[in-house]
Amino acid sequence: MVEERRGDVGLVGLGAMGRPMASHLLRAARGRGRDLILHSRREISAADLVGAGATWATTPRELAARCAVVISMVQDLPQVADLLEGDDGLLAGLTGPTVLVISSTSSPDGVRELAEDLAVRTDGLLAVVDAPVSGGVEGAGEGTLSIMVGGAPADVDRVMPWLGAMGTAVHLGPIGAGQVAKACNQLIVAATTVALGEATVIAERAGLDLAGLLDLLGGGYAGSRVLDVKKSRLVSHDHSPAGPAKFMIKDLSFAAAEAERTGVAVEQLPVLQHIFATLTERGLGDQDVSVVQQYVADRSARS
Repeated sequence: MVEERRGDVGLVGLGAMGRPMASHLLRAARGRGRDLILHSRREISAADLVGAGATWATTPRELAARCAVVISMVQDLPQVADLLEGDDGLLAGLTGPTVLVISSTSSPDGVRELAEDLAVRTDGLLAVVDAPVSGGVEGAGEGTLSIMVGGAPADVDRVMPWLGAMGTAVHLGPIGAGQVAKACNQLIVAATTVALGEATVIAERAGLDLAGLLDLLGGGYAGSRVLDVKKSRLVSHDHSPAGPAKFMIKDLSFAAAEAERTGVAVEQLPVLQHIFATLTERGLGDQDVSVVQQYVADRSARS
């Protein structure tokens, strides 16, 4: 049972991203004389962190009773709703002003609607900041995530010290702005990944030294963080799961919805949506996004 003491920081969701993020939060909490309170579906996922000094909360309600800031790293908004509702939910445990930070990749409109609903239901006690992250498991482990933040300035100010412990956090606008930024990020990542997949298949079939080529391209205009991280996978054709390609379907749908809302006539985005939907239909969606390379090669073999 977590003792009641307000002002600590909480993290819910200890998956591939959440666990390394929690390790950086733990160091930040110690430096500020606070505790890190954790909750996830499986208590075993927090064992090493608890051993290092974090505290386990058996329910979101217990976590909420102690935390002024709660960071959610669950999959999406339906899972956030599960976290909030019920006798053991976060809302039942509110005892003072709290900021909920939604760091999953979610619908901008969905986050806006949730923030408005929670402000009304809690009479302003629970505020929402959206802060999705980019940088993958590598960035989470290194504490170098790019964190895209949306929310009211006063609410953002309360969470920035915690977000800064996990990477570079930038306040980009009102609630929902972080999710719009993440949608733009995913559009760029998807386009770059598809370009790399096509380029590597062309280069290999032309007899080029692929490792040498990608090293060379990395020093020119084709260089990118995506190339740096995915280069070894593309050379070895290792598409074992890391960031599942099927997640791009959801992410790109958010970009498409925001493009429609803002009246932007996109051309590349529908093509990317088709590619990731099709490769998922063909059974490749659970593989890393670099599996676009295999998708291109398979299609080329059939043509």
